[in-house]
Amino acid sequence: MRALPVRRVATTALCATLLLGTAGPAVAAAGDATHDETQSAPRAPAPAPDALLAQTQQLADVGGVITPVTALLDAVLKAKDNKLSADEAKKHADAVKAAIDAAAKKAPEAPAAKLPATPEAPKVPAAPAVPKLPTGGAERADKAPLDVKADALAALQSAVDALVKAATAGDAKTVLTQAPVVLTSLVNVAVATLLSGGLPAPSLPGLPPLPKLPTGALPEAPKLPTGALPQTPSLPVAP
Repeated sequence: MRALPVRRVATTALCATLLLGTAGPAVAAAGDATHDETQSAPRAPAPAPDALLAQTQQLADVGGVITPVTALLDAVLKAKDNKLSADEAKKHADAVKAAIDAAAKKAPEAPAAKLPATPEAPKVPAAPAVPKLPTGGAERADKAPLDVKADALAALQSAVDALVKAATAGDAKTVLTQAPVVLTSLVNVAVATLLSGGLPAPSLPGLPPLPKLPTGALPEAPKLPTGALPQTPSLPVAP
């Protein structure tokens, strides 16, 4: 009677040994696979130093424009009767022009990363050219491509010139009218640089999302009647 419990213990130990021997390699393999996946997970490439320098220069250009323009506004608005002497007006005008000229220079482009060459797709025969219809005006291709930042800088320079002219002449009414134009033009320069200069997107959680164009369904066009059309009366037969 004592041999029975011993036999049961031996059987249980044997079963446990077989289970561990079978499941052990599988568990180890799963652990190795998870480790390999963690090691081989792709990571975002770090930005190139040249790209970071180009972005830094663009922000520096914005600061370089903001400082002399706000100094001009401060001097004009605080001056008696909003009038500046010729020498002081020229000093501010020259500082603003130098800053705008520096910001107008195109920032050096960062070298593009070299990617493996893509195999060429088989060439498809070109479709016949479609004749152009007369548009009654000049071709769009003849115009220079739109440059929002350059346009904003040009508008700011024009607004500053008008403000300096009014301040030199002592025209307080025109100064107070032109100062908001200069401020708005300065904001336009900052926004144009931030949006068109390849800078990183802001990441503040409290910022509202950018407005999106409406994507909802357009109103349906009225449906045409699909019933049978009225029959055309037959013509009288000639005698």
